[in-house]
Amino acid sequence: MITKHQLAVDFPEFEKKMHILKVEDNHFKKMFDDYDALDHQIYKIETDVEPTSDDVLNNLRIERVHIKDEIYKYLEQN
Repeated sequence: MITKHQLAVDFPEFEKKMHILKVEDNHFKKMFDDYDALDHQIYKIETDVEPTSDDVLNNLRIERVHIKDEIYKYLEQN
């Protein structure tokens, strides 16, 4: 089953903090929005709405993991 990788699901312990940071912290909001846009793009590819090569999909997935790691570190530190 293909699903989106929502940060609130992956990091439920930070759900409230993410909401506050999206409103109050422009840097966090940009990271969050970049992650969300990338996740949406990957979802469209995985559901064949926007087909592409496996290499492109894999590179996008790697980028998503990097952004998610940055977000997690930011959440822990702030």
